[in-house]
Amino acid sequence: MTTGRYLPVGIRVVPTVEVRVSRRVPRFRAPLALALGAALAVPLTLPPPATAAGSSTVTPLTFTVRAGERTCTIDADLYRPAGADRDHPAPAVLATNGFGGSKTDGSTDTIGKAFAARGYVSLVYSGLGFGRSGCLISLDDPAIDGAAASRLVDFLGGERAADDGTTADFVTLDAPGDPRVGMIGGSYGGAVQLATAAVDHRLDALVPMITWNDLAYSLDPNSAAGSRHVPGAFKWQWTNGFYLIGEGQPLLQPSLDPSRVNSLACLHFVTEACRTVRTLNSGRYPADRTAELLAFARRVSPVSYLHRVRTPTLLVQGQADTLFNLNEATATYRTLRAQGTPVKMIWQSWGHSAGIPAGATGELDLPRGNLETSYVGRRVLAWFDRHLRKRAHTDTGPTFAYYRDWITDPDRTYATAGRLPALSRTLYLSGDGRLVGHRGDVVRGSRSYTNLPTPTSHSESSLAGLLGVPDTPPRDLKGTYADWTSAPLERPLDVVGAPRATLRVVSPRAERAQTSGDAADKLVLFAKLYDVAPDGSRTLVRRLVAPVRVPDVTRSFTVTLPGIVHRYEAGHRLRFVIAASDDAYFGNRGIKPVTVVSGPRDTGVLRLPVTGP
Repeated sequence: MTTGRYLPVGIRVVPTVEVRVSRRVPRFRAPLALALGAALAVPLTLPPPATAAGSSTVTPLTFTVRAGERTCTIDADLYRPAGADRDHPAPAVLATNGFGGSKTDGSTDTIGKAFAARGYVSLVYSGLGFGRSGCLISLDDPAIDGAAASRLVDFLGGERAADDGTTADFVTLDAPGDPRVGMIGGSYGGAVQLATAAVDHRLDALVPMITWNDLAYSLDPNSAAGSRHVPGAFKWQWTNGFYLIGEGQPLLQPSLDPSRVNSLACLHFVTEACRTVRTLNSGRYPADRTAELLAFARRVSPVSYLHRVRTPTLLVQGQADTLFNLNEATATYRTLRAQGTPVKMIWQSWGHSAGIPAGATGELDLPRGNLETSYVGRRVLAWFDRHLRKRAHTDTGPTFAYYRDWITDPDRTYATAGRLPALSRTLYLSGDGRLVGHRGDVVRGSRSYTNLPTPTSHSESSLAGLLGVPDTPPRDLKGTYADWTSAPLERPLDVVGAPRATLRVVSPRAERAQTSGDAADKLVLFAKLYDVAPDGSRTLVRRLVAPVRVPDVTRSFTVTLPGIVHRYEAGHRLRFVIAASDDAYFGNRGIKPVTVVSGPRDTGVLRLPVTGP
């Protein structure tokens, strides 16, 4: 199965596209980064003339807008449903593509068609730096991408015309210049909704799908609690893939708009983005560059501007997603909810790491437009019905819903709840390698491992998930990890949410190195949870790991693992692992042996969010 067919991130497989690899990418990582760049490439598709699409009329438009310090041309398609006119206005839906896509990719144009067919005026556009739209890629910066989208809201509100003079006097208005408009889209087309809502309060509804909360966590994650100012472990496969497709835009777009070219040193991104990638690829974290890197990543991320978002938001995040995991949506959800912004959240099965799996019955498939026949699709329609059509009686569903892959009945695959599950089950790390349910069962002892100069653990190849091709099984080389395993379960155990582990490690070499002034010298480890079947086979749930750059090895620290939805069947065992490395990330600099000491009064603790009895 080709994941590009399903993911609303604009992914298309184009084997013949040549992308030049920057010298800034380390040589041993260049082949995979090159392949990722090619996989993300999108061929140019010229916009068609105005045509009838079902019950709507499609008109290609261009808009010249001011975005930050540059003037940009935006390429868009306007879908006008039959019967919509000045006397019979309709609410509007605004959407744009994921990274590497355009207004014509499978998910974006389907949004235009699908909502126009349901009576909405739809305006879909190529995001800045993609398709035939101008300007640099600025990572959904509110001051640039959000401001550009706001100018399109002006058009829908009758405040401006397209470059050819076309106006939209058939959109429902709540006040002069204030159109009734919602936004929907995934990944790069998801974060831009929050960026737009932060600068334009005229938006009435948002549906951001499989997108990020904090790019610093997404691309350089540190899963240690309270480590906001300590960089993490560079997610080099994902990051370099997207970086290469961004820099390769001149090869994909003939006669490139001059506003889309920065300089020979940084072709197609804003300068700060290129500097960030260079720093990450260097494997070094000097204090001044690290502060700059984290500040930029967070400035263009929702984490820094959600306090300005008041638009009702339906968050949809994917369980199969090692790029933007469930913790990203959870962080956004908690912030919006705490400040009183109407918000609900759905954890669907698919994300960047896998398209709709064969067993995911009833899941939303945007290219097919199966809105009415999928759970998420019906929730989206209800969300817009309530907030765009102002039908107060419409039930928009529960606060929280999540897909369960162990349920085969399509009418029961989603479970619902009024809140996120709490950390309700506690296990202890015993010195003899067991996970036990009571502190008194902990045996005094220790578990040790060391890292080698090259990665010795494998969780995933980002390229494999992206292309939908088989990946090699997760693995850990003996001597380079420590593990603790529970007894076989007497009954099924459903874990829904992000487990947490509190650890204390002993590493004299790491203790000496962590005072060097370069955060790259701090100890790195990778925490993860396996499901061990009765026959001994292991499953790393959704291939998710929690990279940690330990802030201070002389103190205990808490690790928040990626959120999961997983049933551990009766007879299965939980295995908690901390590994020295992972080949999808940058790891330790230098050899750093690690020991974890356990005793009844002082031992590591693993807490699980468990549903049911």
